[in-house]
Amino acid sequence: MRKLLSLALIISSLVFSSLLNAEPQHGIAMHGKLKYPPTFTHFDTVNPDAPKGGELKLAIVGTYDTLNPYILKGTAPAGLREFLFESLLKRSPEEPLSLYGLVAESLEVAPDRSWVIFNINPKAKWNDGTPLTAKDVAFSYRTFLEHGTPGQQMYYKKVEKVDILNDHKIKFTFKKIDGKYDAEMPIIIGVMGLIAEHDLKGKDFEKTGMTPLLSSGPYKVAKAEPGRMIIYQRDPSYWGADLPVNKGYFNFDTVRFDCYKNAAVAFEAFKAGDIYVREESDPGKWAQNYDFPALHKGLVKKVEIPHKHQVGMTAFVFNTRLEVFEDPRVRRALAYAVDFDWVNKNMFHGALTRTTSFFDNTELAAKGLPEGKELALLEPFRAQLPKEAFEQPYTLPTFEKGSRENLKIARELLKEAGWVTKGGKLVNEKTGKPFTFEILLNVPENEKLALALARNLKQLGVQVNVRTIDAAQYENRRVSMDFDMIIHFWGHSMSPGNEQSFYWSSKAADEPGTRNYPGVKSPVVDALCNSIVNAKEREDLVAAVKALDRTLLWGHYVIPSGHRTKDYVAYWNKVEHPPLGPLGLPSVHTLWAKKDEQKEL
Repeated sequence: MRKLLSLALIISSLVFSSLLNAEPQHGIAMHGKLKYPPTFTHFDTVNPDAPKGGELKLAIVGTYDTLNPYILKGTAPAGLREFLFESLLKRSPEEPLSLYGLVAESLEVAPDRSWVIFNINPKAKWNDGTPLTAKDVAFSYRTFLEHGTPGQQMYYKKVEKVDILNDHKIKFTFKKIDGKYDAEMPIIIGVMGLIAEHDLKGKDFEKTGMTPLLSSGPYKVAKAEPGRMIIYQRDPSYWGADLPVNKGYFNFDTVRFDCYKNAAVAFEAFKAGDIYVREESDPGKWAQNYDFPALHKGLVKKVEIPHKHQVGMTAFVFNTRLEVFEDPRVRRALAYAVDFDWVNKNMFHGALTRTTSFFDNTELAAKGLPEGKELALLEPFRAQLPKEAFEQPYTLPTFEKGSRENLKIARELLKEAGWVTKGGKLVNEKTGKPFTFEILLNVPENEKLALALARNLKQLGVQVNVRTIDAAQYENRRVSMDFDMIIHFWGHSMSPGNEQSFYWSSKAADEPGTRNYPGVKSPVVDALCNSIVNAKEREDLVAAVKALDRTLLWGHYVIPSGHRTKDYVAYWNKVEHPPLGPLGLPSVHTLWAKKDEQKEL
């Protein structure tokens, strides 16, 4: 008996010891194995021998009013976070969700991911030359927990405690939630932005305004004039220039962003050579407007890149917090007024494909009928979901038979929901209140799209006002959910996780600053967001995302628009880039100046 007890104690001791100790590793994957071994020298999608030097000129449409990219109030300039600030780990551009050492040269992770230890590179330093230590990492965490965005606070509240083990070693221990540890938390802490304690101690973090924060990244702010420009200067003494994750990145000595009032003015600047690289999002403009002397002379290259990456969801978004949009039958009815085929043909030269999933163009999209693991996840909620979610694939109305049939279906749905036509106007049968709402925009180019919807809805007796306001006003109203309808784009990675709760959870619906713009409040959605976070294997994640996608689609929270199956980019021959492939556009950080242009620039 004593031998058995002794053996049990030994086994228990070994198990306990294994939970306290883990082998240092050079990276971490959310699911599966890392692509790159510890000896890797650079990512495959870069040119590790790209020359340094020259200037890159880019555009900001609008302006900025803060140099702190981590606060909710204010708009930071493009490039600020990416060029200046670093994190413990850096994401691989080719894998669904894998990260490798940046400020942390290695990490140790508990088998159950209940804790993570980051081993900070002794060479890491701030741009004033002082060492970057574990105290700075802990300070960054505390600052974002207290003063960060709602998304940051939502994530960081899952930390139980932080232990500074020495100057270059820090441990994060996580809370158990509903009996489980969040497997994504080591990654979330790994990509947390880092700020310096000695720079910010005693200051009001939320009122740092136009004073640049001390950073540890490859660039510094050389000059900042809101409304005009911001210039980033490469730091020749940047500590991390030779790290494998940075090889082939950050090649220009100077990166300048000039501010332009609108996209049309920015395009004219590109034609004149004041902007070197431009990604075009409008296929119509790509077909018609790229016809100018510099292009014909070969000074500007125009490239179409067929891609296989996620395309996200661009859509008209209903604010379901409002009484007029709270009934899903109303939201579904209004979708019958969107003639996508006409819009695609007349505004986008037929270059768009209709988006029918929040995760379109990927294996994560809910296509066909639910089956296998996805069906198993949805089955407990059958009574809470529309029966159509189980019986038919999600589709959007088409105008193949003309508008009359669609408008007839829309009227029937509206009637079921208590809306009737009187005197040519759609009114609530009980209150007599007319059906009217506003589409709020911040991009003038979207006016044509919104007006096309307004024209069709007028045939149903719905009065729609289209209003375009400046970027600052729009952001304030969007953050506070003060709108009837907006056009919004949700982007996703190939490995969705905690951010889905930030986008769709019931808690996020009432939290200003989240991205739950439709105001989704569904226990089914909440449960599926948890299933995504708790997925142990890739196939479990895919099933959970498909189930969430299907639930959101059949909730009719948005009217999807379309997406491009190609990336469109034009650039002056002053710039060179890595080989183009199915991942789409290369990161702007991997471009470099053409050799014969560097001295001139």
